Amino acid sequence: MPGLLKFSGKMLLGISLFVSGQSFANFEKKGLPDEKNFPSLLSNSANSPAMKRVADSIYDLISLGEYGLEKEVFFTAYKGFQYLQNKGLLIKTNLLTICDYSQSSNNKRLYVIDVLNSRLLFNTYVSHGKNSGGEFANSFSNANNSNKSSLGFMVTSTPYHGKAGLSLRLDGMERGINDHVKNRAIVLHGSRFVNENIMNTRGSIGRSLGCPAVPYGIHLRIIEAIKGGSCFYVNHSDPAYTQNSAIINANFDITPSVELQNAGLQNDGGLSQEDLSAVK
Repeated sequence: MPGLLKFSGKMLLGISLFVSGQSFANFEKKGLPDEKNFPSLLSNSANSPAMKRVADSIYDLISLGEYGLEKEVFFTAYKGFQYLQNKGLLIKTNLLTICDYSQSSNNKRLYVIDVLNSRLLFNTYVSHGKNSGGEFANSFSNANNSNKSSLGFMVTSTPYHGKAGLSLRLDGMERGINDHVKNRAIVLHGSRFVNENIMNTRGSIGRSLGCPAVPYGIHLRIIEAIKGGSCFYVNHSDPAYTQNSAIINANFDITPSVELQNAGLQNDGGLSQEDLSAVK
């Protein structure tokens, strides 16, 4: 019976993930490129019931709560993912990375999720800027030389080799919130000061100059997976962000289709043995 229930859940998720539909209207224009129609979204749906059902299904199938990610955080991330996808701003439309700065830096608070196949690909540590806080990040900035992290929705760009080795450029999608990340050289890279051994020795992982740095070594696999146009969301309940983000305050919903999308029925969620051995 449990297997049947999980399969039934995947069937419902597969139905909901394939979206088709109508148009998008009455968006508040803050910091995004020229507006387009949203062919797979419904406008003025403040509570987003269909999208909430899909997000909750993915969350439950992967058991993201067991990895420390709150359901409301995932819903916000998934909402922004849908927003950017329907703007045509994403190339990799199956991947969603969440950097959850509402959690302690001693937690594995970076999540790379394949939302189409309901799989958690990576879950590991990630640093915040040294001027954003100690164990907990509580101050954020879009300004040069602030040495603080930026919040909000970004899109991954191209890798390059810099002072920190292989690194991944990020493009900020929210004007006044994170649109300076490229000029600030805020990139994802590996760090030997971001790992469990450092945490156990010093009481917390290392901090950065504003970059989301992950454990050295696994950064190679993460960059390879998410590079080239995937959604990267940095979360925190900071009032200045939550009140001013055009994306998280947008009123829209997805339109579920009656067609099945087989991609949502492939896996039973969770990390594979290979992933478990890599995410240390």
